[in-house]
Amino acid sequence: MTTSASSRDHCSRRGDLAAPCSVCGAKEFNICQPLDPARQASLYARAVRLHWARREPVFAAGQPARHVYNLTEGMVALSRSLADGRRQIFGFLLPGDFIGLEAGDAYGCDAETLSDAKACRFDRATFDAFLRDNPDVALGLVRAASSDLAQARQHELLLGRKTAVERVASFLLDLRNRAGERHLRTQPLSLPMTRSEIADYTGLTIETVSRIFGRLKSQGTIDLADATAVRVLDEARLKRLSEGAD
Repeated sequence: MTTSASSRDHCSRRGDLAAPCSVCGAKEFNICQPLDPARQASLYARAVRLHWARREPVFAAGQPARHVYNLTEGMVALSRSLADGRRQIFGFLLPGDFIGLEAGDAYGCDAETLSDAKACRFDRATFDAFLRDNPDVALGLVRAASSDLAQARQHELLLGRKTAVERVASFLLDLRNRAGERHLRTQPLSLPMTRSEIADYTGLTIETVSRIFGRLKSQGTIDLADATAVRVLDEARLKRLSEGAD
């Protein structure tokens, strides 16, 4: 896989092992959580520290899955595209999420940054060897995979059974809850994705998404701080809307 110029320019020096980990806001939630300082340094010694600007590819579907990524800052979208140009976004990843752990030899989706983002990148073979020597980290990845599966089932329910209003309300609540769990700011809630990308995630048209945002604003459920942030004013009502109970 080819690393972008900005990624190469922002790689940390291998000699400084402790400082990046000590200030990492995601280590409480990611694979590093069970590691003592010695093992943390051992894992970091295997990492290449990358920094992407907004709207840069992390990897593309079909590329050899030679690396895995521990996202420490920013937001990344996972998507698949059809030959006719249509796209389905099936995940917005936050700091603490792990990216690129494929069952096969190639990446099955595209990963693109929606904001400035940072991650520790590991060679897959080297990372697999670390997992063999650190079963608690491997167990943490299994738990994360279970959580991802539950998230995928919720997304399937959103696409298959919910109305347009329920989909948008569920999207906002889920992102707000996950951001809160990672100690990220939720008031206002950052929305670095476009309305078109929200449409690609919810299976709606951009016009429908924009119309529902406007309706939620006029009803006093949310306030649009700007195009890239929303303030939830009535969480109870948003929850009722997400469940079709209002």
